[in-house]
Amino acid sequence: MCNGARLAVPGQVAQPLPRGAPVFHFNANRIDPPQLEVTKPARRPKLIRMSAILPATGEVPAYRPYLGILFMCLSASFFPAMNGLAKLMSQSYASEQVVWARTLSHLIFVLALFMPKAGWRIVRTRRPGVQFFRSCMLISSTFLFFTAIKFVPIAQAASISFTAPLIVVILAGPMLGEKVTLSRVMAVVVGFVGVLVVIRPGAAVFQWASLLIVGSAGCFAMYQVLTRRVVGFDAPETSVVYSALVGSVLMSVVVPFFWKTPASWSDALVLGSLGVLGGLGHYCVARAMTYAPANFLSPFQYWQMVGSVAVGYFLFSEMPDAFTWLGAALIIAAGLYVGLKGQPERSVAPPPGATALPPA
Repeated sequence: MCNGARLAVPGQVAQPLPRGAPVFHFNANRIDPPQLEVTKPARRPKLIRMSAILPATGEVPAYRPYLGILFMCLSASFFPAMNGLAKLMSQSYASEQVVWARTLSHLIFVLALFMPKAGWRIVRTRRPGVQFFRSCMLISSTFLFFTAIKFVPIAQAASISFTAPLIVVILAGPMLGEKVTLSRVMAVVVGFVGVLVVIRPGAAVFQWASLLIVGSAGCFAMYQVLTRRVVGFDAPETSVVYSALVGSVLMSVVVPFFWKTPASWSDALVLGSLGVLGGLGHYCVARAMTYAPANFLSPFQYWQMVGSVAVGYFLFSEMPDAFTWLGAALIIAAGLYVGLKGQPERSVAPPPGATALPPA
C-alpha cells in the first residue's frame, strides 16, 4: 500500500502527495495483475461560525484596556437604568407584565441583531435540556428581582444582588468540579455577612422583599453555572437567544391573566425599552472582555452600585443609609477577592449573558 507518498522511481526520492490528492492502494489479494483502487480523502466537516463577538479571522482583538473599561462601565450604567424603569412601571403594572415586556423585547432585539447573519441556525442547540433549565433560572431571577424592587430601594437591591458571584463559588464545586479553596470560602462568608448588614433581619427597617433578591441572586448564580455547561457545545448567540426565548414563551402564557393595556404610548415605549437596555448591557460586557482580561475588568462592574444610587435618587428620591453602604462594601470586597483570585491572567470573551453582573 502506498499512503501519503508517490511511488518511488529508481534513482528518485519519493515526494509527498499534495493536499487533497487521491490516495492509491494496491489490491494484492487478486489473482489477476494488480489493479489500482482510487479512494478520495474524507472531506473535513464544514464548521459554522456565528460569533459576532470576535472578528471573522478568529483572532482576539488587541489589548485595549481603556476600551474594556469603557464598555464595562457602559454595561454597568445600562442595568441600573433598566432596573429603575422596571421599578417605575411596577407601580402601575403587574410584575408579570413588566417581566414579559422585558423578556420579549430582549428576544426581539437579539433576533434582529443575530438572525440576518446566522438565520435559523441560531436556534440549533446540542444541549436543549440544559438551555431550557438555564433560561428558566434566568426568568426566575428576573421575576424575583422585579417583584422585589417594588418595595426595596434600587441601591439596596443592587448591593444584595452582588452576591451572585459568591453563590457561584459554592455551586462550582459540586456542579463543575472546580476546586474551592478555603480563602474563597471565607470570602463568601464575608459577603453574606454583608448581606445581613444590608437586610438587618429583626430590625424595624427589615423588608421581607429583600429575601426575594437573595433568591434572585441564587437563580442567577445557577444560570451562570449552567451557561458554563453549554460553552463549547453551542454558539454564544444561541445561548443568548435561548436566554430570552424560553422566558418569553412562558411569560406569554402567564401574562394574559395579569394584562393591563398601557395607559399611554410613553408607557408602552418604556416597557419595550427594558429588553433593549438589558441586551445592550450584556453586549457591552461581552465586548469589554474582548479588549482586556476579566480579572482586570471585574472591579469596574461594581460601577453599577454608583449607577443604582444615582437612579434611585433622581427617580425615587432614595438614598442608601450607612448600613447599606457598609454591607455593600463587604459584599463588593468579597466579590473582588473571589473574582481576582479565581480568574486566569488571560481571558477570552465569554458568551453574552455569562457575566458576573447581578441579575437584570
